[in-house]
Amino acid sequence: MKKLALAAGILLHLYSYKAQDTVQSRNLKEDLALINPNFQTKEHDPFFKKDWVKKSVAPTILFAAAAATWGEKENIREVRNRYLPNFKMKYDDYLQYAPAVTVYGLKLAGVKGRNNLGRATLSYATSLAIMGILVNSIKYTSKVERPDGSKNNSFPSGHAAMAFTNASFLHKEYGMVNPAYSIAGYGSATLTGLGRNLNNRHWVPDILAGAGIGIISTELGYFFIDKIYKNKGDNLSILSKIEGNDYPSFLSLKMGTALGTTNFLKESELDDKKQIGFEGGLEGAYFFSKKWGIGADVSFSSFPIKAQRITFDDDQDFGEHTIKTQSMGFLGAGIGPYFSHEFSDKWQLTLKATAGYSATASGKVFVKGDGIDAPNHELQIARYKPRPAFRWNTGASMTYKFNPGLGLTFYTDYNQINSTIRYSFSDDIKESAELDQELNHLIAKEKINYITLGLRLTAYF
Repeated sequence: MKKLALAAGILLHLYSYKAQDTVQSRNLKEDLALINPNFQTKEHDPFFKKDWVKKSVAPTILFAAAAATWGEKENIREVRNRYLPNFKMKYDDYLQYAPAVTVYGLKLAGVKGRNNLGRATLSYATSLAIMGILVNSIKYTSKVERPDGSKNNSFPSGHAAMAFTNASFLHKEYGMVNPAYSIAGYGSATLTGLGRNLNNRHWVPDILAGAGIGIISTELGYFFIDKIYKNKGDNLSILSKIEGNDYPSFLSLKMGTALGTTNFLKESELDDKKQIGFEGGLEGAYFFSKKWGIGADVSFSSFPIKAQRITFDDDQDFGEHTIKTQSMGFLGAGIGPYFSHEFSDKWQLTLKATAGYSATASGKVFVKGDGIDAPNHELQIARYKPRPAFRWNTGASMTYKFNPGLGLTFYTDYNQINSTIRYSFSDDIKESAELDQELNHLIAKEKINYITLGLRLTAYF
């Protein structure tokens, strides 16, 4: 009888509540639970949809990548030394703070984010404290030597941790307003980490681990402060998400196959076939209208050079020998106009033309033969060093949009680089004045033309 009366009271209460046309309503499952204590009201989210699981994915991937690249850090540095051995630009000392400066600039300008200024500062300070404790406790216990040999506090990178803490701060406060803020924040953090590697101040695993620490520190900082305030943000109830301007601005990650249309080392006589390699990189564009915008790309291409068989005079039997040349790699960046045309809500065509800079990796030339008493039966005879060169690029792409914010793009690009390569031969050759004069001043002008075919994962903002 008591349960029946309670049920009637609840139904009457719900009816009057509805009649008053109030904004808030009672949860029916909770009311039924009052009638029957055995009524199950709690719904369990799938494991991969749990909030803490989703927030831990990025740091976990970064920590796993740091562990996976630990044994290859010397080889990765060798790639850096091949491309930009004398790189010295201290932009990373300042760029790490850019996302946090952006947050405070937006708040002082009156742009509403997730939280008001005071609470945002408290969350940020907590994140910095957690990050500082984690970074310094690991740095001064692991005692890993920096790649430049200056100190034994390389792992993890404090600059990367700071940069990604600040990027996550910007994402937390303004990512829900417009994803462009998140893209800009994490983009600047990535450039900071890249700068630490190019300046020879950190190994790649240092940077990956620092990035993971920065992200998880911000997540923890917000978690604790949200518990104090007992909600997820000051302005969530009144913040209106700013919709995109319906222009096709995008950021994408690309990878594909690169097909040489010229013999890259034809003048140097070190190859006689067109090369096949791969390309990977980032590309993005900001559109001022539905048709026209300006964009840029940063890409890395690598081409293996097939070994060349060499023969000696018939009356001298030195056995079979080949000349091996290290793969040619190109690190390029360009900027230029982009044109877009939408065939439908799902299909979009993009055309572009960019011009910019290409740094070509230096490399080594070896003679290989069974009679050579050296590791792998190889003897280095020369080094090649291309000069930085102008690169122009044109291309077309077709995107299928899964939804307004994400699409898969098939692209094809044509690249042209006119490269000047200088060869320096071994000390044995330098002992001969005639050979030294003839060979160590050898310069070859090579035409590097190639087509890339690949896919891009494209995010629109």
